[in-house]
Amino acid sequence: MTRKRWKFKDPVDKIKSLALADSLNISTILADLLISRNVTNFLEAKHFFRPLLEELHNPFLMDGMEKASSRVIKALTTNQKITIYGDYDVDGTCAASLMYLFLKRLGGNVDVHIPKRLTEGYGLSIEGIEQIYSQKTDLIISVDCGITAISEVDYANTLGIDIIICDHHQPKEEIPRAYAVLDPLKPGDNYPFKYLSGAGVAFKLARAVADKFGKKDIVLDYIDLVALASTADIVPLIDENRILVRKGIEMINTNPRPGIKALLQAAKLDFGNLSSNQIVFSIAPRINAVGRLGDAQIAVDLFTCETTEKANEIAKILEEKNIERRKIDEITYSFALEKVEEVVNFEVDKGIVLHDDDWHPGVIGIVASRLVEKYYRPSVMLTTIDGVAKGSARSIKGFNIYSALEECKDLLIQFGGHEAAAGLEISLDKIDEFRIKFNSILNQRMTENDIIPEISIDSEIHFSEITSKFLRILEQFAPFGPKNSRPVFLAKDVKFNGKPRIVGTNHVIGVLSQNGSDKVFDSIGFNLGYIFQEVDDFENVLMDIVFSIDQYVKWDKVFPQLKIKDIKIKS
Repeated sequence: MTRKRWKFKDPVDKIKSLALADSLNISTILADLLISRNVTNFLEAKHFFRPLLEELHNPFLMDGMEKASSRVIKALTTNQKITIYGDYDVDGTCAASLMYLFLKRLGGNVDVHIPKRLTEGYGLSIEGIEQIYSQKTDLIISVDCGITAISEVDYANTLGIDIIICDHHQPKEEIPRAYAVLDPLKPGDNYPFKYLSGAGVAFKLARAVADKFGKKDIVLDYIDLVALASTADIVPLIDENRILVRKGIEMINTNPRPGIKALLQAAKLDFGNLSSNQIVFSIAPRINAVGRLGDAQIAVDLFTCETTEKANEIAKILEEKNIERRKIDEITYSFALEKVEEVVNFEVDKGIVLHDDDWHPGVIGIVASRLVEKYYRPSVMLTTIDGVAKGSARSIKGFNIYSALEECKDLLIQFGGHEAAAGLEISLDKIDEFRIKFNSILNQRMTENDIIPEISIDSEIHFSEITSKFLRILEQFAPFGPKNSRPVFLAKDVKFNGKPRIVGTNHVIGVLSQNGSDKVFDSIGFNLGYIFQEVDDFENVLMDIVFSIDQYVKWDKVFPQLKIKDIKIKS
């Protein structure tokens, strides 16, 4: 197991911290956490803790929005056929569902096309466009894809089909010649927030169209789908995303649509307490499973169905697919670990590039992420489809894997993605050359220190400072995610009350106490059982721990739980 570096975040201005703590009547630890999030005064704290939908940016600030919304209205008012072209992940299916429900509500003649991962591949394709053309579509709205589809858009133009692109991925040098292109990352776009999900961009188009109808707030009925998409797609939960996710999760917790309610029941999650963390680890895998192994149209059917009976029926299919996905995932991961031992020399290489003809394309992205988690190295997993190697790349903190692939573009057929994750396609005879060049780039850009995982600590804390008021305010920092991570604390000289239990695959469960405090806390440390393999006398072992504070529900009550990230045994 890789040991970790502990590092405190940069200290904040103590005078500002004391002033903010005094004005809000909170501890300086909480004040420091706010200041690190650029919240420095009472008014900013009010906006942070009580985000308002009125603070969302005007959609018409996005370049191309006027043209795009006008074209949608033309299609609606003249009964033109509209096809929503989505992606097969959570973001893509939520975005497609949102746009479908919205346009249907306005009386639109609308359909949805979700490409099949195994036959059509990612994004706009010639095959998909031809299928849509045969159905006499006048307008395609791509959601969560399209920004790199140069030739595909050109082909659609020759067929007389207009395309509006709603995407949030990084554009390449050339922008598709679509009727309108909506992407906050597009060069020259001055939209004030650059990190919307694909569903977030679709939401903006829907709101612009609704605004022209004088009904802009009807789009808020679909904010739950934006919340699911934004959380699952790991976009920064700041600015607009914080508002959309906070309000969307509130909607799910109070009045979930039938499909989402059925999904929560299938995942055995408590109603009313859904968190962003549960979306990432429990809800998103079930939605993604159908796209990975079959047809993600099923996910759209789930989100758009209107009856509980139908929703439960579809949710059962998602659950079965997720179980199947997990089995394939485990088998693939096991083979990947064997290959790492065979072909990767960590004395020379800082990255992992693996290929196997028979790996399932639906799980290699997941396995690449698991390799990163185990070895803390940028990882690429490739399988063979139609005589070509296709796969997924996943990165570590601070390393831009999209940029690395861009430097390898002379070896690649195509690639796309962002800093943390990407997809790629390469000729089979170029894999070895790519492996060498990819590792050469990593060796140039990364030091040995970069491949030691780092735990970033917000503050040292004593158990006596973890009061009910502290916990209540801390939970209001949610939703947690990128750029607003659940705070991490350091506590010194703590010990287990009695012997901790090792459960599952080497997880530690126990009750912790600290000298000088009468407080005790339940705790869990995932994959930390190895630390205690040679420890006998637990009751006299002092430790320093880094942890976050989460919650769990028991006997219909909410209790705090320390989630231990790492342990250093002192005596």
